Amino acid sequence: MNPIKLNENNAFQIIIGLLTVLLLTLIISIVYYQNRNPIKITMGGRFYKQFSDREGKDTDKYFRPSKLPSINDRFNDYRFFNKFYDKKPSEITLPSSLFKTPEDTIINYFSLLREAANPIEGKGAGCGTLGNAQIPYPVAYNFLSSRYRDKLNYTEYLKSFENILHINLIKLKKVPELNENLDKMKYFAEIETIKGTEDNISNFAYYYAFIEISKEGNLYKISDVKLFGEDFLCAPYHGWSHNAEFVVDIKYGDWCKLVKERYPTKQEGYVKNIYFKGTDGNDYKFIFFQLTNDTDIEIAQYKKDEKGNWNLIKIDPGKCL
Repeated sequence: MNPIKLNENNAFQIIIGLLTVLLLTLIISIVYYQNRNPIKITMGGRFYKQFSDREGKDTDKYFRPSKLPSINDRFNDYRFFNKFYDKKPSEITLPSSLFKTPEDTIINYFSLLREAANPIEGKGAGCGTLGNAQIPYPVAYNFLSSRYRDKLNYTEYLKSFENILHINLIKLKKVPELNENLDKMKYFAEIETIKGTEDNISNFAYYYAFIEISKEGNLYKISDVKLFGEDFLCAPYHGWSHNAEFVVDIKYGDWCKLVKERYPTKQEGYVKNIYFKGTDGNDYKFIFFQLTNDTDIEIAQYKKDEKGNWNLIKIDPGKCL
C-alpha cells in the first residue's frame, strides 16, 4: 500500500472528525441557549434584542424622535449633583438663581429630571445604570412649593416617576389668563419620555401639562401640575375635536352660532391662530397649541375692540347647547 495515500486518508478522516465535533458542539450550544433563553414570539415573528454599540459621542440623537430641540439642557455636567448625593430632600438647599423667573424654574426643574431614571422590575430599556439614576429626584422635589409638598410627600413623588427613564422638555409657553395674578401663573408644556417595557426595549410616550407657578418669597416655585397623556391612534381614527379649525366651526359655529366667516389659519411653529368674523360683527382670534400627535389644544380666546386691541375673553361652548 502506498504510504502517501494512507496519510492522505488519515488526514481527511481527522478533518471530517473535527468538523463533526464542531457541528455537534454548535448544535448543542444552540439548543442549550434556546432552552435557557427561549425565543419570544412577537407580532408573528421571533423576537431578538437589538445589538448595542455604545461608541460615539452623539448620544442625544438616540433620545429624540421629535424634531424639536430639547429645552431642558442646563445640567449636562453630572458633577452638579455631587454635593447633593445621598441627601434627603429636607437637607438640600438650592441657589436662588435657579428660581429667578417662572421659565427658569420650569426649565431648570426638567433639566434636573432629564437624566433621572426610576426603573421598575420587569420593565427595562437597555443595559446598566441609566443616566443619573435616582440622584436628581430629591433635588427636583425642592422645586415644588411648600403647599404642594404638603399635598405630595417625597415617597409619593418618587413613585410617580416609576418607569420614567428619560425626559425631554420640548415645548413651553405661558398661558394667558383672565384677571392675571403676577404671583400665580400658568404655563403649557409638552414632554417626551422614554419608558421601559417587558421586552427590555424603550418606548416613547408624550405628555402635555399645565404647570402652575406661584411666588414663594422672592422665588418662583411649582405649585401644581396637571398632566395629560397623548394618544397616537384616537386622533386619526376619530373625529373633529382634535383639529382646531373643526373645533371653531362646530363648537363656536354650529353650537354657539357665533362664526360668520372663518379666515385662513395662521400658524407659527406649534402655535395655531384661528381668526373669524363673528355673527355679532366682531373679530375673534382663538389660539391653539399643536401637540406632537397633531392634536390641537385650545389655549385662549380673544375679541378685538373698537380700538383694534385684542382682549382676552372666555366663552364656554358647552353652555350653547
